[in-house]
Amino acid sequence: MSIPVHTALADVQLTPYWLDDPGRPSARAPLTGELSCDLAVVGGGYSGLWTALIAKERDPGLDVVLVEGDRIGHAASGRNGGFCQASLTHGLGNGLRRWPDELGELERLGAENLAAIEAALTRYDIRCDFERTGGLDVATAPHHVAQLRGHAEAARALGADVDFLDAGALRAEIDSPTFLAGLWDRDGTALLHPARLAWGLAEACERLGVRVFEGTRVTRLTRDRAGIVLHTDALGGPARLRAAKVALGTNVFPSLLRRTRPYVVPVYDYALVTEPLTAEQRDAIGWHRRQGMSGAGHQFHYFRQTRDHRILWGGYDAVYHFGGKVRASYEHRPATYNKLAAQFFEAFPQLDGLKFTHAWGGAIDTCTRFSAFFGTAHRGRVAYAAGFTGLGVGATRFGAEVMLDLLAGDSTARTRTRMVRERPLPFPPEPVRWAGVQLTRQAMINADANGGRRNLWLRAMDRIGFGFDS
Repeated sequence: MSIPVHTALADVQLTPYWLDDPGRPSARAPLTGELSCDLAVVGGGYSGLWTALIAKERDPGLDVVLVEGDRIGHAASGRNGGFCQASLTHGLGNGLRRWPDELGELERLGAENLAAIEAALTRYDIRCDFERTGGLDVATAPHHVAQLRGHAEAARALGADVDFLDAGALRAEIDSPTFLAGLWDRDGTALLHPARLAWGLAEACERLGVRVFEGTRVTRLTRDRAGIVLHTDALGGPARLRAAKVALGTNVFPSLLRRTRPYVVPVYDYALVTEPLTAEQRDAIGWHRRQGMSGAGHQFHYFRQTRDHRILWGGYDAVYHFGGKVRASYEHRPATYNKLAAQFFEAFPQLDGLKFTHAWGGAIDTCTRFSAFFGTAHRGRVAYAAGFTGLGVGATRFGAEVMLDLLAGDSTARTRTRMVRERPLPFPPEPVRWAGVQLTRQAMINADANGGRRNLWLRAMDRIGFGFDS
């Protein structure tokens, strides 16, 4: 007999599992007074950390300063599912739809980027539970099966090591009555502890000579003859940082460049983590190869095992709040926690009685093409990357390379791609933005429920470039 969902959630802690770690470093001091540097990096998540690290690798003599408004890794970099994927295009389907002619090159660049991440973790001894498990997309409705077959053919044509799994083969990998087929990409996904990755990158930056300040929120940028002035609201009082060049890794937070703000909206995503599974419970569901998994629908779950045999179960609800605000009050949503818990036990009825220990939410920087975009401002002295839409654990390192290429004025294999040279369509202003997001979300729900058939609204969004193929 199933236990009620509220019982499974009775003792849950409303905090990200990854940040509830005794190894979390102490806070660093804020910036005070005035400081100058060659390169200022704004943001202490993956985007900023990779940028600072790679900048020092490229030029050890470069004076680099990184400023973070809160704590290193406190936002998306410490709240995500820990899926580090090779894809730069938010999956094969989205890449095929938007850049079919250069998808082979983008897949090659993505594979190189994932390998470079793994190499950096070894080089700097960053212990973040990195595992090359591969990824497994699962069909939860009949029309997903044909979709995954098509993706398998396209992936093989690009040289990917993938297997299409029918219902029987999938059940041999993971035993769930709700999964109908699967697409197993053996090489394109690694799992890791996301907060430890952020903390380890920060320590590596400091070992190379990067000066890192926390509790230092940049409020605006101005330009003078010497370069860019970053005006900050730091815990120690207002401070200023002068830099020859600036890289912006602010992602979901309002951009310091007003021109880029219409291109990003914050969408809130939520996750649960279970208590550790016993050996008997693990045997009951299989999943011995520990692949990172996600559903194939528009509304989908992502789920994985942690190093201590818990299951992280997230996704499905994606919540946009009117006005696009990023607020701490949006980070918890009991209705979504209840929904996620109920869906978890539908997928794994053999785990009836298991309890959840952690529940949390966080904002994702979403753009209309569902993958990152890039650019410069202030006559090439400021570069930015944003809009990663949930696949930033791996793609932010690529974005860091792009920002540094753009600041240097270099033409590279990265900057020559259409994906880097083109921008997405901007979101309309409120209240049209809110209405459009709600209409699109409901249309995707309806498409999932109606065999994947897209209504007039989704077809219109496809034509103007707002559409998304899962």
